Amino acid sequence: MRIIPSDELIINGDGSVFHLHLRPGQVADTIILVGDPGRVDRVASFFDSVECTVSNREFRTATGNYKGKRISVLSTGIGTDNIDIVINELDALANIDLRARTEKAEKRQLTLVRLGTSGALQPDLRIGDHVLARTSVGFDGLLNFYAGRNGVCNHDAEQAFILHTEWSELLARPYFVDCDRELAALFADVTKEGMTISAPGFYAPQGRHLRIAPADPGLNAKIESFRHNGRRITNFEMESSALAGLARLMGHRATTICTIIAQRVAGDADTDYRPFVDKMIVMSLDKLASF
Repeated sequence: MRIIPSDELIINGDGSVFHLHLRPGQVADTIILVGDPGRVDRVASFFDSVECTVSNREFRTATGNYKGKRISVLSTGIGTDNIDIVINELDALANIDLRARTEKAEKRQLTLVRLGTSGALQPDLRIGDHVLARTSVGFDGLLNFYAGRNGVCNHDAEQAFILHTEWSELLARPYFVDCDRELAALFADVTKEGMTISAPGFYAPQGRHLRIAPADPGLNAKIESFRHNGRRITNFEMESSALAGLARLMGHRATTICTIIAQRVAGDADTDYRPFVDKMIVMSLDKLASF
């Protein structure tokens, strides 16, 4: 049995994992992921009780009880690089004996639901809509570093997208990963289903132009017109692809739900989106409590 070296699995002096500062037992099997550390307290405010809170850098965690269900909420910060840290360390808490530094024989399956905000890429999506990422499209390249990547990705969709967009060889190869089917079914009646792009940045990677122009000014139009097996790309965000891909590689359930706060086709945005996000939070908690 492989013993994981201390430079690969770094454990703090108090027995917690390196970045999240969580110890085994402090996190539930059902976990809501949010980007903003401030949103952790907002989600936890709906809990019936809170048993612990832990903070380090942008990673803040609260674990508590909601309608009889033990649930954790954890902030990831922005980007798939942070998702890489969060999912690996959550899996370590669940499936690695941190003292022996060995993989456990019996595995725990985590349920991971990311709640985020997003920009719509189709004209019929309105600000305030909730979109479930049935498929996540990674522009970030992160999953390409992992063995088994090809086993969880849709290669036909990848190739069709590369041809349709005339994808630059300077960019990381995009990947398409489906979310967990049971979670997609759980949220089907309260969300709109979509294909969600995770971009490796907020500006040029999502087609925004301030002082430096995007390398391909027409990429968003190509994305909007892309169709594969009757499905379309619906929205931009920055984390769902790594979550979907890593969860599938590790045997966890995962999906992403985003509130639309910007209409990229119409060129509109709403910064007063808290009521829409609160609705998404309560809806998600109610669904997970019965799952």
